[in-house]
Amino acid sequence: MEQKTKVTAQEGKQEVRISRVFGLPLESLFKAYVDPKIVEQWMGTKVIKLECKTHGSYHFETTDPKGNKHGFNGTIHEFEPNQKITRTFEMENTTFPVQLEFLEFQDINENNSKLEMLIVFKSVSDRDNLLKLPFAFGLNRAHDKLEELLSN
Repeated sequence: MEQKTKVTAQEGKQEVRISRVFGLPLESLFKAYVDPKIVEQWMGTKVIKLECKTHGSYHFETTDPKGNKHGFNGTIHEFEPNQKITRTFEMENTTFPVQLEFLEFQDINENNSKLEMLIVFKSVSDRDNLLKLPFAFGLNRAHDKLEELLSN
């Protein structure tokens, strides 16, 4: 089955580009990234804090099958409703350094919208280490869930 969320990583670059067209209006897609109740459903994570504003911050927590808790946090540097979010992303208690994420939301028509993300890593090796994980698979699964959740 083809993955709808496209993840591309150019050799030797410290970045990953992510792109997906959703069968959702722009406002619905954007809301999926800023409404804590919706974020919890499609990401399968607990939202501890989500301040959707410039200079805001967020903190999420997930529990693995063994019951171990894993935290994720960051600072929101730029926030323009239905347009873009620029933020940092940190996986707590891991060797991965903080990364910088640029999310851009685009209106295609009344029923479709597009998300484009650029993630910048501290080094090429940090980026490559993340790509060794089932990153693209997990992101596709989460985006599929997001689309299914908001299509109903």
